[in-house]
Amino acid sequence: MERYRAALATGTLPLDEVPDCLWSLHLVTESADEPGLARVVPPETAAFSVLAPMEAAVADGRRALRATQAVFSAFSQLYVEARRNEQPPLTLLSGGALISDTLEAAVGNCRVELLTAQPGGGRSPDLLGEALARDLQLLARGVSQRTIYQHTVRSHQATLSYIEQITEAGGEVRTLAEVFERMIICDREVAFVPVSDQRGVAALQVRHPGLVRLFAKFFDNAWARSIPISPDRTPVRSPVATTDVQRTILHAVVSGETDDSIARRLGMSRRSVAEHIRKVSAQLESTSRAQLGYLLATSGLLKEPGADGAPDANTP
Repeated sequence: MERYRAALATGTLPLDEVPDCLWSLHLVTESADEPGLARVVPPETAAFSVLAPMEAAVADGRRALRATQAVFSAFSQLYVEARRNEQPPLTLLSGGALISDTLEAAVGNCRVELLTAQPGGGRSPDLLGEALARDLQLLARGVSQRTIYQHTVRSHQATLSYIEQITEAGGEVRTLAEVFERMIICDREVAFVPVSDQRGVAALQVRHPGLVRLFAKFFDNAWARSIPISPDRTPVRSPVATTDVQRTILHAVVSGETDDSIARRLGMSRRSVAEHIRKVSAQLESTSRAQLGYLLATSGLLKEPGADGAPDANTP
C-alpha cells in the first residue's frame, strides 16, 4: 500500500519497485509508451479484472453443487423405493392378538430350527395344548426344536406331560435354575422378545442379523449349561435340579435379595423359596437372615460342584 500511495502521486512506478501483490491484484499495468515504468490502475477496474473470474468459478461451483444434489436426490428416491417392501429390522407388536398371530405365522414358517426359552415355571394346560399340536407338526416336518425351561417345571405334571410327548417326537428340552428371558428364535433369522414383564402386552419382532445372532448366542450358552429332561420323565425331585435351584436361592440370599424377588426370578412361589431358606437355616442353626448370609458364605454350601476336583455327588 505504501508503494501504491507513492505511485498515485506521479501516476507511475518503476518496474523494479513494483511488489508482487500489486501485479497479482492488477493494481498496476506496464506502461506501453514509457518503457521501464508501470502505470497505476484504479481499484474498481482492478477489482473487476480479479473478481470476475472468481465469481464465475463460484457460479460454476454452485451449479455443480445443485446438479450433484439432484443426482443424490434421485439415488435416495431409488433407495427408498427399493427398500420399501423389505421388512424392518425391529417391529413393535402391541396387543395379545397381534403378538399371537405374528408368532404363529413365524413359527409355522420355520424351516430348520426353533429355539425357545420359557422362564416362569410350569405353563397352563391351555397354553400347552395349543403349543403341543403346533410343535408336533414342526417336528414331523423335520424342524429341530430346543426348549429351555426352569427347574421348577420338573414338578409340574402338565408341563412334564407336554415335554414327554415333544421329546418322544424328537424335540429336546432342558432346564436351568434361572432362564434369562422369554424368547423365541426361528431359523436364526427372526426373534421375538417381550417388551415388559407383563405378558401379552407388547413384544418386539427382531430381524436385524446382528441382534438375532446375539440372542442365539445367549440361548446356546444357556443350553450348554442346562440339564436335559429325558423322554422317560426324569423324576420330578431330581437331586441335580434341586441342588442347582437351592444353590441359586442361597446365592441370592447372600446377595441380599428378598424372598419375593427370588421367587419372581426363579419362577417359584414365595412359599417354596421360604421353605428352601428355612431348611438351610435349620441346618446351619441360623437365627437371622444376616447370620444366614454369613454362614452361607463360610460354610462351603455355595461351592460349585466339582470345584475341589472331586466329582459332584449328584452327577449321574
